[in-house]
Amino acid sequence: MARIPYFDPADATGRAKEWYGRLPPLNIFRMMGHSGELLDGFVRLGNQILAFTKLDPVLREIAIVRVGVLSNAKYEVFQHERISRQVGMSEDKIRAIHEGPEAAAFNDLEKMVMRFTDDVVKNVRASDATFAPLAARLSHQEMQELTITVGYYMMVSRFLETFDVDIESAPVKVNVGEG
Repeated sequence: MARIPYFDPADATGRAKEWYGRLPPLNIFRMMGHSGELLDGFVRLGNQILAFTKLDPVLREIAIVRVGVLSNAKYEVFQHERISRQVGMSEDKIRAIHEGPEAAAFNDLEKMVMRFTDDVVKNVRASDATFAPLAARLSHQEMQELTITVGYYMMVSRFLETFDVDIESAPVKVNVGEG
């Protein structure tokens, strides 16, 4: 159960009010409403990551779900496992994210993304051992997008867990990059 009441979108003003007219009725956004104008930047960066990056969507979702798993963020894992299915990830790979980087379901590049994600989440700075092999396979842009994605979803996971955001009781249709 949420630690504070969910925000009533009818009370939103400014840019937040504009967003509430476009966002799906997800509890994360209902909780975020208390932050006022921060909702705008939060949604814009999230949409940028989900819809306007060069990084392969399957690699992106592997990293996002892994961040949620490492952060014990049930809401984050639930929502992004759904998005993983939307981008074509197999159930075997989704389950394997919970096992870790050496799971047999992953190819070499996916294992490198998992190792990198684990390293950044646990140690802040990726070691040369996880950075260098991945940087040899991804462009500079993709490396930066991956790092920003990991950091953004670390923030999201901490927000969700701090406020105990509940998984919606009824399914909500969400399109990737919606908003």
